[in-house]
Amino acid sequence: MIFSEKWSGKLSTGDIIEFLKEVPPFQYLDAETITVLAGRVTLASYPANTYLLKQDGPPSEHLFIIKQGGVKVFIRSEEGDDVLTDYRGEGDVIGYLSLFSSDKSRANVVTVEDSQCYLIDRDTMQGLMEENAAVRDFFHRSFLDKYLDRTFQSMQDRGLLHSGGCQLLLITPVGELARRKVISAPQDISIQEASSIMSKRSIGSLVITDSNGVPTGIITDKDLRDKVVTAGRDIKENVRNIMSTLLITAGSREYCFEALLKMMRHNVHHLFVVEDGNVMGIITNHDIMMLQGTSPITVARDIESRQTVDELAGVIKNIDQLVALLLKEGIKATILAKIISEINDRMVKKIIEIAEKKYGKPPLPYCWIALGSEGRKEQTFKTDQDNAIIFADAASDDQEESMREFLADFTAFIRDGLVKCGFPLCPGGYMASNIHWRQPLAVWKKYFSSWIRTPTAVALLSSLIFFDFRPIHGDFALAEELRSYLTAAAEGDKVFLGSLANTIIKNRPPIGFMKSFIVEKSGEHKDQLDLKIKGVAMLVDIARLFALERGVKEPATIDRIEALKDKHTIVQEYADEMIQAFEFMMFRRIQHQFEQISEGIEPDNFINPGVLSNMDKRLMRDAFHLISRLQELIIERYKGMIW
Repeated sequence: MIFSEKWSGKLSTGDIIEFLKEVPPFQYLDAETITVLAGRVTLASYPANTYLLKQDGPPSEHLFIIKQGGVKVFIRSEEGDDVLTDYRGEGDVIGYLSLFSSDKSRANVVTVEDSQCYLIDRDTMQGLMEENAAVRDFFHRSFLDKYLDRTFQSMQDRGLLHSGGCQLLLITPVGELARRKVISAPQDISIQEASSIMSKRSIGSLVITDSNGVPTGIITDKDLRDKVVTAGRDIKENVRNIMSTLLITAGSREYCFEALLKMMRHNVHHLFVVEDGNVMGIITNHDIMMLQGTSPITVARDIESRQTVDELAGVIKNIDQLVALLLKEGIKATILAKIISEINDRMVKKIIEIAEKKYGKPPLPYCWIALGSEGRKEQTFKTDQDNAIIFADAASDDQEESMREFLADFTAFIRDGLVKCGFPLCPGGYMASNIHWRQPLAVWKKYFSSWIRTPTAVALLSSLIFFDFRPIHGDFALAEELRSYLTAAAEGDKVFLGSLANTIIKNRPPIGFMKSFIVEKSGEHKDQLDLKIKGVAMLVDIARLFALERGVKEPATIDRIEALKDKHTIVQEYADEMIQAFEFMMFRRIQHQFEQISEGIEPDNFINPGVLSNMDKRLMRDAFHLISRLQELIIERYKGMIW
């Protein structure tokens, strides 16, 4: 609950009408409309220091009109500073932006004294604005401009915008966002045909055109839900019966904040971007709001535009901003890890391309592969270099030697470039710059075969790292052939799988008899537990074992679990719990590392259970108990092979 309120007794419609007649824009309403409106108004009382709206909290369900008392409006910056943007008193309105943003509140609104407010619900305000241009225009000109201007100016004066999203709203032309091609259909088609086009093209809106190809309307997913499904409309009807004919345009040189105001003013979610009289594209409110943070696409394009390693190193800060945005949006940890991995892949590929320009074409085809968490697309902030090279088998000793000589300088350049771009050296030396890990395909097959055939402690460690490989750049066929070889060699090999199972069950979850967490007893991480080794890695290892048992080729943990649902009896029973536990521990790990980075601390995997909420502690215990149960099932599965 954001605010605490006390509802009054029966309201006098006459008193409400007399009050609203003095409050713009309601003073512009005719007698009948204001009477109907007054019958839908409610009254709430709030003590001093009550939050009516909370920044980043849920959007408002009502428009507030202050009847008595007052409020202050402020924004809290990422640095923790409060930026006062306004005071409001009797007759002022609150919550318009929040009411129609539909995602979250943009500012804090707190009562400065005991106050009373009239409340008008969202649906009533929606209808009022659709039917009364004067009301709509008032909020556009008087309220929105005033609110945004004060907010931006206050933040600029205090240096809080920097290169952030609010500033981008002010300086970015909409033409730069109009990348989405306009998909259209003729106006004589049915609703069903229009829906089919949208489904096949995976689009959320469809422009309807006349016989000359001129846009006459637009339908969206929301139209299909509200006007067809909910209303029980016949899908054979003409699409014109449900399309919106209000087509709002923006010039390609208009700034995004102007486009955002247009969308709010006309209550639309799409704008046609026009250049030289022609429609060049379409943008949505989501496109514009993404400017409040850094988009993954923007970061990827930024990487592609850089031409040197030194230039690439400057992209790191944008990646941190992106992750901050995605964390605030509540994105799943595994999806966030995939986005981080995708961006890291772009960085690696770009550095390799720079190296190829510097050193020329290699004598033989090769494939750069990622290993470990990078190979599984499960990277977090703390990412060492884990990579290798597979190259084609040579036709002669001279050709192979030439390739080896080429790779020595080539991989050293890439290694040093990755360090400059924030990827530390692998402490274990599992990098392509190490001569052992840049080999022809035939040698890699021998490596894998020997690790499986003779599962010593060193071999098992190597398998845990190298079996989760993924191609990044070059001839992917080399990686695919090695993957097929591995799958065939490991599947059904009881000795190797039993040795792997034995390694897994020796790493027990850090949970005691009294539901307490087992933490480090001394040293730098006293009273902390390693969320990677004693959490995430345990589920990774279990999923890998089951995947090797059933010949599943996917390297990512979640993908392995999904692929095993119909192939493995244990996974069949525990798949959903495994996914939930993995998601939770990955999220806590990423969140912990991001908080450390924000405080200027080198990120690690150690977390103090004492800082967790009661809910998080319960979820953590549930995850550890699940791992323990899975280990018991593995022990039962490999009876006689566990020592």
